[in-house]
Amino acid sequence: MSLASGTVAERVATMRARVGEFAVAAGRARGSVAILAVTKSQPAEAVRAALDAGLSDVGENYLQEARAKYADLPPCTKHFVGHVQTNKAKAIVKVFDVVQSVDRLDAGLALAQAARDAGRRLRVLVQVNVSPGERFGTRPGDAPELAARLRAEGLAVDGVMAIGPLEGDVDAAFATARTAFEAVGGTTLSLGMSDDWERAVRHGSTMVRLGTAIFGPRPARERSPA
Repeated sequence: MSLASGTVAERVATMRARVGEFAVAAGRARGSVAILAVTKSQPAEAVRAALDAGLSDVGENYLQEARAKYADLPPCTKHFVGHVQTNKAKAIVKVFDVVQSVDRLDAGLALAQAARDAGRRLRVLVQVNVSPGERFGTRPGDAPELAARLRAEGLAVDGVMAIGPLEGDVDAAFATARTAFEAVGGTTLSLGMSDDWERAVRHGSTMVRLGTAIFGPRPARERSPA
């Protein structure tokens, strides 16, 4: 069965098996790599199908889309994987459980204030830039300092997220992300998407962000953390 064929449930089963096999091949435990179903451009019924098939993490790039489709989902962990605009921090904190894309201090400060106002301790990842073509992300060497500042503000910094390059040395980029993760600390290295997740698993990813591999093709947009 190709990744684009079959039902959502069938694709979830296929990808869970494949990710588990790659983890074992990399000398890691089966089940050590979580799947984040990136739901951008997908209808609510597809999101529910992925959750019904056994996934527990879903992610969105756009706040407005998440507001519409995440309101009445069964229990799951909701991840924001888009660029954080400071004026939307309050709304992001209200909708999401995890923000994977904190790439600068002002975004983190806005989220921290919104989380305090909401009486929540927000879990976040530091987004590092390991690709020349990527617009967002802090420099890998600056990630530990940013993480320390965010933790001082009360955010639960739990690791690193990165987007691999479309071209060039993907393995070197993923190795850089892994080094940043080790320096930042936490439990989550969110690395790898539908077209490069196998390499990401070999480089220690603990969460792969799958959109097309779970839901099938979607309308073309700019490259994003999915």
